[in-house]
Amino acid sequence: MIYVGTCGFSYRDWIGAFYPPKTKSAEMLPFYARSFRAVEIDSSYYGVPHPRTVASMAARTPPEFRFSFKIPQTVTHPPDASLRVHPDAGALLESVEPMVSAGKLACVLAQFPNSFKPEEEREEYVRRVVEAFEGVPVVVEFRNRLWQRPETIELLRALGAGYCNVDMPPIDRLLAPSSDASGPVGYVRFHGRNSKMWWRGSSVTRYDYLYAPEELVPWTDRIAEIEAQTRDTYAFFNNHANGHAARNAEMIVSMLDERYGELSAQVVAHAAGDAPKQATLPGMPDA
Repeated sequence: MIYVGTCGFSYRDWIGAFYPPKTKSAEMLPFYARSFRAVEIDSSYYGVPHPRTVASMAARTPPEFRFSFKIPQTVTHPPDASLRVHPDAGALLESVEPMVSAGKLACVLAQFPNSFKPEEEREEYVRRVVEAFEGVPVVVEFRNRLWQRPETIELLRALGAGYCNVDMPPIDRLLAPSSDASGPVGYVRFHGRNSKMWWRGSSVTRYDYLYAPEELVPWTDRIAEIEAQTRDTYAFFNNHANGHAARNAEMIVSMLDERYGELSAQVVAHAAGDAPKQATLPGMPDA
């Protein structure tokens, strides 16, 4: 399966750009779930959600919907990698239990910062983080290009963890586009290519970028390559400013559908209010 969605869904600036005018906060997730069938919850990066909140999200989405939860920064941004894993890891594991019970948990995502480089103690720390989430799928995202090497894939494969491929500005120290897989869950995050604001921007301006179609075309090949190596593959757009993420997510679904035909029947994202896409002839777009 290929699941396409966005990083987060409850943005006020999406009202009018993606959500209908006057959409209330409580109405956003059900509306979103009519357009996409997976979402990455980024708010858990800033604080562990209450299990009741997680259970509510599970109850307000269709059975086939999937959630990825970002691991808290208290876990992925340790002041010293020799320290034990922060208790928030265990708290998140308990928090997502309602999602596990509902069969809707895609994985948890560990995003390490650019300052986190491949050194012996940090490789061991990655191991400890993955092991802290025993029983649920874990995907690891690195932000420093030094991790982009065969040894990293071997490490994650030994741990049974997935590797997060990324699209981000072509800047030194950042990762280049790839189609790697190391576990049962394949993963891609699209961060935009706003080079000017990457190092000095906020969590909004850094990702303020709208992909042009030609920038996404090479990713249709990469996503297919990842899908061929995994059980499920998730592609999430993090360029959330002004609803760009939703627009680009819809764009790449259409591209996958047109380019791969029968493969596109596995892409579980569809137009709002419509039934899931049916298989099309190879190379032919849907009507």
